[in-house]
Amino acid sequence: MTSELTTGDPLRDEVRARYATAARRVGAAATEQAGGCCGPADNATVLATIEANSDCCGGGSCGAAEADPFGATRYDQADRDQLPADAVTASLGCGNPLAVADLNEGETVLDLGSGGGIDVLLSAKRVGPTGMAYGLDMTDEMLDLARRNAERAGATNVEFRKGQIEAIPLSDASVDVIISNCVINLSTDKPAVLAEAFRVLKPGGRLGVSDVVAEDHLSPAERAERGQWVGCIAGALSFTEYRDGLAAAGFTDIDITPTQRAADGMHAAIVKATKPA
Repeated sequence: MTSELTTGDPLRDEVRARYATAARRVGAAATEQAGGCCGPADNATVLATIEANSDCCGGGSCGAAEADPFGATRYDQADRDQLPADAVTASLGCGNPLAVADLNEGETVLDLGSGGGIDVLLSAKRVGPTGMAYGLDMTDEMLDLARRNAERAGATNVEFRKGQIEAIPLSDASVDVIISNCVINLSTDKPAVLAEAFRVLKPGGRLGVSDVVAEDHLSPAERAERGQWVGCIAGALSFTEYRDGLAAAGFTDIDITPTQRAADGMHAAIVKATKPA
C-alpha cells in the first residue's frame, strides 16, 4: 500500500513522503541483511544500515556538527532487544517518552505519530493484557510496518489507526496517557494537536512526549536556518510557545526539560503536562 500523493498541505505531504521512504528503507534493509548465508541480522546491524542512509529525523539530518539526538539509541538496550528489529530501526524520534510516561497496568496509551511501532509495543508490555496501546500515524507504509512488527512481537493489546494528529480518531476522554516521539514539532497546526490531545485524555490524564524545542530568542527564520522541517528542527516551538500552547489547551503541571542539544539554540526535550481531574 502506498500513501496518497497529496493532502493539499505541501509540508504535510513532504513529511509523509519522507517517512514513507524511511519505512520502505527499513523493510529493504531487513530483507538485505536477512537474505545472506549468515542468517537474520541483529538489531544493531540493521540499525546501522538505516542510519547510514536516513534523511528523516536521525542519521545526522539535523546538523552534522551536533551529536545526533535522533534514533533508537535513545532506548535502553534491554528494551531494544525484546522487539523486532524493524521496530527498532524505524525509530526516528528524539528521545524516549516511556522514560517519563510512568505507565501503569491496565492503562490506555496513545502514541501520536507511532511510526514503526517501537513506543506502542513497549507501552503494551508496560500496561499489560488489561491495558491498551494505540498508535496513530498518517503514513500507510509506516502503519503496515508497525502492524507487521506487532504480529512478530505477539502483541495482542495494540491497535494502529490511520489519521492525523490534528484530528485524532478516538472518542473524548478515552485515553489515560499520550506519548509522542519527535512528531508534534512536525505538525503545521500545533494548537489543533494540543487541543485534540486534551480532548481524548481522561480527566487526570497525562501527556509525556519527546520533542524538539527552540530557545526563546530564536525567530522562526532562525529556526528554519538550522534544519529542514522534516529534519525535526525548523517547525519547533520555542519553550514559551510550547508552555503557552499547552496552557491554552487546558493543561496544567506543565514541565519542559531539555535533554540534549540538537543544534545551536535547539534542544531535544521532555514535555510533560496533565489534564485537570
